[in-house]
Amino acid sequence: MGNQTLSYLIIFLGGVSLTLVGLWLRRMIVLHLQSKRELTNRISIEDTLKHFYHLESKNGTPLPESVAGILGTSVAEATNILTEMQQHQLITNTDNHWRLTPTGRNYALQVIRAHRLWERYLADKTGYPESEWHTQSDKLEHQLSQAETDALADSLGNPRFDPHGDPIPTAEGKLPPAKHIPLPVFPVGKMAKIVHLEDEPEAIYHQLGEKGLHLGTILQIVVSSMDGIEVELPSGRVRLNSVQAANVSVVPARPDEIAVPEPTVPLSELKPGEQGRVVSISPACKGAERRRMMDLGIVPGTIIRAEMVSPSGDPTAYLIRGALIALRQEQAALINVSRNLQPNHHQQKSTMPEVTA
Repeated sequence: MGNQTLSYLIIFLGGVSLTLVGLWLRRMIVLHLQSKRELTNRISIEDTLKHFYHLESKNGTPLPESVAGILGTSVAEATNILTEMQQHQLITNTDNHWRLTPTGRNYALQVIRAHRLWERYLADKTGYPESEWHTQSDKLEHQLSQAETDALADSLGNPRFDPHGDPIPTAEGKLPPAKHIPLPVFPVGKMAKIVHLEDEPEAIYHQLGEKGLHLGTILQIVVSSMDGIEVELPSGRVRLNSVQAANVSVVPARPDEIAVPEPTVPLSELKPGEQGRVVSISPACKGAERRRMMDLGIVPGTIIRAEMVSPSGDPTAYLIRGALIALRQEQAALINVSRNLQPNHHQQKSTMPEVTA
């Protein structure tokens, strides 16, 4: 074979190799895009299933317009999703009345189960702030298989409720009926305990937290009207508009939960040299931060002494069980202390019971 022929052959084989590599890369890109589209489509279907379930539980009726709203897409694209779901027998449509099938309802409950387990995990096992639990769980809920969801539940001790008080569906798709009462219809003057705070819309949920409403909080309705209600909390009286009040559910408080209030102040109010006895930790302190406080010995009855304030004014060093611990002002504000260092045994326990749900 002459040198010229060999050169042509090398050039030809090189061209063939480049062509094959190009075809392979193109195939990989197509497969990647196809996989990405399938994932996006599955997420849209699962979000729509949750939307159907939540509406049906409130006797509402899903519409293409409402689906478009929660998916952030056009009505035409939402209709395509609904048509595909109907073909997979996840939903039915009779005279423009969309409903979940038994298969669709079970699928929706599995997605809701993954979401609420993730919220429980983020609340109990991580340092994620409360404001991010719902958003993060909205993303993570689509990533778990059935087996992985079961493993997550086992690792958490198979909790019955998420951090907002919503029941977590079982692996079999069973959901116990809610026995709590919407705050707006609870009797005026009666003592109640908050057992559920609706976490959607998020803006309302955060407003409730800012007003001092948390799971386990004991309250009393003092004024109720069409425009809203006024409730007496351990921290004082607050007013809720009708939308905020509708997102709170309660049960009658047990006699042992209705305490004679002990005057307390936030630990952050103690000046250097002052001491206080821990009465309670605010229900707003949850998850990893709450466990850290308890690990430091910040439990009811502990005497804490404010020692010194940093030059910048924050944090403050506190003497806790013989150790000097620095706490930021926002952390110390979550600890309720009494200036009376001797507990009054004739008083009942704090109005802020530990939340076990």
